[in-house]
Amino acid sequence: MAIEIKMSSQVVQDTGVKILVYGEAGMGKTSLVATLPKPILISAESGLLSIAAENLNRVYGNMGLPIVYDIPVIEVKCLEDVEAAYQWCVTPANQQYFESIALDSLSEIAEQCLNNAKKGTKDPRQAYGTLLEKMQDLIRKFRDIPGKHVYMSAKMGKDKDEVSGVTAYAPSMPGSKLGQMLPYFFDEVFRLNVNKDQQGNSYRYLQTQPDFNTIAKDRSGRLDAVEVPHLGSVINKMKGIN
Repeated sequence: MAIEIKMSSQVVQDTGVKILVYGEAGMGKTSLVATLPKPILISAESGLLSIAAENLNRVYGNMGLPIVYDIPVIEVKCLEDVEAAYQWCVTPANQQYFESIALDSLSEIAEQCLNNAKKGTKDPRQAYGTLLEKMQDLIRKFRDIPGKHVYMSAKMGKDKDEVSGVTAYAPSMPGSKLGQMLPYFFDEVFRLNVNKDQQGNSYRYLQTQPDFNTIAKDRSGRLDAVEVPHLGSVINKMKGIN
């Protein structure tokens, strides 16, 4: 095999940015897709009202940042559908149609996978083993698509320590192992959260740095601890583009 040497800056450019965002239901993880550069959405969720133009205007209208109002969508109901979507995405003739891939959500896809695995065995342990194997393969395949940004969303889990009373927040997936492993697949892991300003107005933000009770990380080293919930803006900042 011939050895090809690339500069690290070129490898980053060729790879694209791979992002995991988790948060509570209704927080706006799906609508984040509209903030990606030229996205295609692979959706396992039952409703897409959050990416309707009216809602996008309500959520992002005052930001002054680019929003995609008409997003191509591939709806998936099972792992076979997800595999077909992957094959479509890696077909060279189709790659002109998108710059970013969004999987919404990993938690829903994993639940579908687990339900199917349970139908094929009487041993729950075997079903969870199948889930772990198939989901790891799926995440790696989409994550490693070259030259494309990849965004995956997940539900948020809460775990309260009975001794300290501290509640820990992390991505939630079926099975204890998969949820714990999920952040390790990504360079960028953000929590989508909401807070209130001094006037009492609610605003959403991306938490990019970990604290005592929240899992998050930014391997680019270029992001602030709190960023606006716009993935295109965040990607540009990570790439050093103002």
